[in-house]
Amino acid sequence: MSGAGEKNVDVGGKEYKALADGEYDVIVLGTGTTECVLSGLFAVGKKRVLVVDRNNFYGAECASLNLTNLFQKFRDRKPTEEEFKALGSNRDFNVDLIPKFLMSCGDLVKILLHTKVTAYLGFKVVDGSYVMKGQKKKPGKLAKVPSTAGEALQTPLVGMIQKFHLRGFFVFMGKVSEDNPVVDKVDTRTATMAQVYKKFHLDRNSQDFIGHAMALHDSDEYLDQPALPTLLACRLYGFSVDRHGSSPYLYPIYGLGGLPEGFSRLCAVHGGTFMLNQDIDEILFDGDGKAVGVRAGDMAARAPVIIGEASYFPKDKVRKLGTVVRSICLLKHPVPQTNNGGSGQIIIPANQVAEAGYPPRKFDVYISVVSYEHKVAPDGMWIAIVSTNVETEEPLKEVQIGIDQLGGDIVERFDSVAPIFAPVGDGKDDGCFITTGYDGSSHFQNCSADVLKIYENITGEKLDMSIKADIESEDQ
Repeated sequence: MSGAGEKNVDVGGKEYKALADGEYDVIVLGTGTTECVLSGLFAVGKKRVLVVDRNNFYGAECASLNLTNLFQKFRDRKPTEEEFKALGSNRDFNVDLIPKFLMSCGDLVKILLHTKVTAYLGFKVVDGSYVMKGQKKKPGKLAKVPSTAGEALQTPLVGMIQKFHLRGFFVFMGKVSEDNPVVDKVDTRTATMAQVYKKFHLDRNSQDFIGHAMALHDSDEYLDQPALPTLLACRLYGFSVDRHGSSPYLYPIYGLGGLPEGFSRLCAVHGGTFMLNQDIDEILFDGDGKAVGVRAGDMAARAPVIIGEASYFPKDKVRKLGTVVRSICLLKHPVPQTNNGGSGQIIIPANQVAEAGYPPRKFDVYISVVSYEHKVAPDGMWIAIVSTNVETEEPLKEVQIGIDQLGGDIVERFDSVAPIFAPVGDGKDDGCFITTGYDGSSHFQNCSADVLKIYENITGEKLDMSIKADIESEDQ
């Protein structure tokens, strides 16, 4: 018998004490970026939303940590007095656990604008977008990624003959759109990207920076697929560069942890309920195997839709996609060949890894660089994170090419190797809408696609993305 004023809730035919209010339209488990974006979308859509996280902070694996929390997570201790003196104070650091940049005209920016969460966030343009050309002499050669026919004629990435081939390709690409997929008698819906490259006589170096640094594919599997998505992704890259000038990427002031925090605030403003430091014991299912709620001890809450990060769900609901390795490096110098910039993205295409004399690999290696300019580190310090999808039994050796590219001394280095999980099903049959883990790339394109897919699977409708991606940065 419950006490006076205590609310009970029936979930799946059994009575429990109510977890929070007990009845919701959507329950979200975890406060990672993907989960918080979805919570914000549904809260803005006037759904009753409960968000639960086992951690006592927002962001989960997407959090930005101060110095003490960084050492606690990776070394199971606090920094010493000498380390604080050498590095700086807690208030100076917001170190991302998962490095990602936002494409300035990409889907995530449109979602930010769609929900008006930009009222809680500030952004700064990333200084440069670079691709590495492998060479036996270390380090590799970095160059700005060209995005127009004019820049193609000036890039040091390729020789003179290839520059003219590239120019022709960029002119062709500029004519392609979803409404005009057939250009110069090439139907980009059926022609593969390999066939398009062949038409313009583009060599492997040219293919690498188009497919990997512009279209942001992390392997060469796209070559045998229809060309249209890759060409549209390249055009998005070009539009994003045009929007802000120096690069196509944006990054939040005070770190990526601001994204889940911003969406959490948005959700709360629209009536959402948040419970941090609250673990979930199990997902509750009805007799037909449909999720109907969650249980925490003798408390429960019910909802027809359960969204969440994979670790909250039964093991038979998720599958392992792979593993990602990340090395967080604190530097007291800018990364060489980046024009002394305070930030930048460097993509090392897999083919160029072998060209540089390192073991051949399938997936690209990424380097994201941020600094005091973004209020994530003390003045005069840079944070470089090298990441990739793991292919061998020695993951730290797989990021060595990126470590060697950083130049000079690494003041502190924190390494992590983590599995990537994805859902077995799409959630339509069992009500479990499980988010996909974050890969080794340094951009949010895959995360945005996951948000849009889950939203459509739940509502049966595509999210309206017609809004113009026109976010202001603090540089303007």
